[in-house]
Amino acid sequence: MKVAVYCKQANNAQDVADKLIEKLKANKITIDRERPDIVVTVGGDGTLLSAFQYYQTQLENVRFIGVHTGHLGFYTDWRDYELDELILAIKADNGECVGYPILDIDVTMVGETTPIRYHAVNESTIKKVSSTLVADVYFKDRFFERFRGDGLCISTPTGSTAYNRSLGGAVVHPQLEVLQMAEIASINNRVFRTLGASIILAPDEWITLRPAHGGDFNFTADQVNIFDAPIEQIKYRIGEQKINFAKYRHTDFWGRVRNAFIGDGNEV
Repeated sequence: MKVAVYCKQANNAQDVADKLIEKLKANKITIDRERPDIVVTVGGDGTLLSAFQYYQTQLENVRFIGVHTGHLGFYTDWRDYELDELILAIKADNGECVGYPILDIDVTMVGETTPIRYHAVNESTIKKVSSTLVADVYFKDRFFERFRGDGLCISTPTGSTAYNRSLGGAVVHPQLEVLQMAEIASINNRVFRTLGASIILAPDEWITLRPAHGGDFNFTADQVNIFDAPIEQIKYRIGEQKINFAKYRHTDFWGRVRNAFIGDGNEV
């Protein structure tokens, strides 16, 4: 068993990570940052998303565990005072995991023929730098609508609880391996029309966005940010791979949703 500890220099995350590394070594668990079997992130959900980007080429072989140094996050099951219990769970590891869908995103820049591939656990967005975004939207290469507004957000099922939810999108269980498109402040009047609602597409469908009128755009894929990019086309689909979490006491999805947005004290 090879374990990597991934953290950011924030709050007390580095201190917790150092303690965890000491405990792993004391229990003769190999530390390997480059080719781990398990990646333990210390911090919050943002740290875990950053670790996913770092290890995205090793998804078939890596499972993640999240340790939170503040309030419990959506992807983090362990607290910073539970390191001894976590060590015992790692030592008893039987290889079980739970997997969540991710986005495959192909971005083609103006003048290029080969797209750049990105991945996202939560969502990806596109916005215009200084004016209204105008973009043609295609589903499975069939034209659907011309969007006008601040931007568009494409999310995974687990990402449906993030930015998508704040935009009024639906919360989707990750066993439904679908992708969702939510509008960001769309323009709807007698002249310009969009559906005006979030749209959920089937697992075998994909979304293509083609910005109109040229110009530069802001693109995100989780914590990846590209500013002032001359984007010609973006294609989204559910990825063939998943992000896998070690199944020690991994909270079920609806338990996560309840903990994140409802909390205790709401029982009937």
